[in-house]
Amino acid sequence: MSRFLNVLRSWLVMVSIVAAGNSLQSFRDHTFLYEKLYTGKPDLVNGLQARTYGIWTLLSSVVRCLCAIDIHNKTLYYITLWTFFLALGHFLCELFVFGTAAPTIGVMAPLMVASISILGMLVGLRHLEAEPGSRQKKRN
Repeated sequence: MSRFLNVLRSWLVMVSIVAAGNSLQSFRDHTFLYEKLYTGKPDLVNGLQARTYGIWTLLSSVVRCLCAIDIHNKTLYYITLWTFFLALGHFLCELFVFGTAAPTIGVMAPLMVASISILGMLVGLRHLEAEPGSRQKKRN
């Protein structure tokens, strides 16, 4: 396995752990969301929205961790890549379309993590394709 893919796997595990922590914090205390993320319209944040955000983040965390474990699984790889596109799209919409988020560190950090992860995973695709035996065998 290439060094880049090993670094990418470590990155995915780290991002997964941070996401799991954010998820748990959303379940524990929903003020986390309006104090750190949705500062533009904090009155829209409630317990239900926090738990929904927590489940969505936990699901993303699990998918990313599984991809780090089995990085050669192309289907899982693409699903993981999509988790980052969805996160990027979500936070960009909250920031620029809905106005529920302000450009604070709480929003800029997930935007940067999603962007870096997308770039890393796109580069990782090239490394996966370059590895011998990485192409799927034909099924008989």
